[in-house]
Amino acid sequence: MKILVTGGMGYIGSHTVVELSKAGFTPIIADNLSNSQISVLDGLEKITGTRFAFYPIDVCRKDALNTLLADHPDIQGVIHFAAKKAVNESVVNPLLYYSNNLNSLISILEVMIEHHIPNLVFSSSCTVYGQPDVLPVKEDSPVKPAMSPYGNTKQIAEEIISDSLLAHPLLRAISLRYFNPIGAHHSGLIGELPLGVPANLVPYITQCAIGLRSKVMVYGSDYNTPDGTAIRDYIHVVDLAKAHVVALKRMLGNKQKSSYEVFNLGTGIGLSVLQIVKTFIQTNQVNLPYEIVDRRAGDVEQVWADTSYANEELGWKALLGIEEMLASAWKWEQYYRTNNKQ
Repeated sequence: MKILVTGGMGYIGSHTVVELSKAGFTPIIADNLSNSQISVLDGLEKITGTRFAFYPIDVCRKDALNTLLADHPDIQGVIHFAAKKAVNESVVNPLLYYSNNLNSLISILEVMIEHHIPNLVFSSSCTVYGQPDVLPVKEDSPVKPAMSPYGNTKQIAEEIISDSLLAHPLLRAISLRYFNPIGAHHSGLIGELPLGVPANLVPYITQCAIGLRSKVMVYGSDYNTPDGTAIRDYIHVVDLAKAHVVALKRMLGNKQKSSYEVFNLGTGIGLSVLQIVKTFIQTNQVNLPYEIVDRRAGDVEQVWADTSYANEELGWKALLGIEEMLASAWKWEQYYRTNNKQ
């Protein structure tokens, strides 16, 4: 069965392509390479033994999507990752985020309706919750005002999906609200590969550890947390990728309780930025200078997941621990720099 994976050359998308292939699906990848590299295809081929169909297109463009679907009219589902994703960048350039993240989703939904493709797994985010009043956060926790334009695009996107399903009974969807994905495939052949200065903590850490950057910036030391630094729920990207396959199978097996469902994907454990930095140093036995600086616009103070609904209803659970996450991220960084002479 063919599944369209938009943003399939990106960090989470590429790991999901691997898991789809392992589960017997045929991923068709669409990605405009705005925040990924063509070399990812080589890593995917080494891991799976398959050279996947790849379309270097902007999925905001319906004509490009229609060309892809003319080649693959038997696609049965879409996993939609393609989106801008840096919180701080969205504060600086909100129109880029609203234009890209919402127009891409609208294009996807329109072609799904026109081509009778019923199943959508949407890449959502814990940022839809804003700063929760009660932790851990549950799927039915209040959706508070977003702390960033990025978070707001995910809130609006979920509303667009919900409204579209009401108007088009053919469609069904599952939104997966990620917490903080980190780590890399155990092979070290694919991983997080941000272009330019990393906006996320762990790739910044690994680039500092390998000498590309001088020190890790820890944004904020005066949060209301045990060590004053922000707390997040970090999840291994491979665990996250597997959840997309589980969600897809749930729809294909007609096991949904409603046409639109949402699930939190995390470990249920909140860890601070300083805990991550110190655990990386201990796990990988590396020197890692860091400096505490002012808070960063758009950042939430603390958030972690209640994963019980995903564990029980979706039948999925995060299995990999923080040491394995940080060790695999470091393995990937070393592999990539060694093989790309950077």
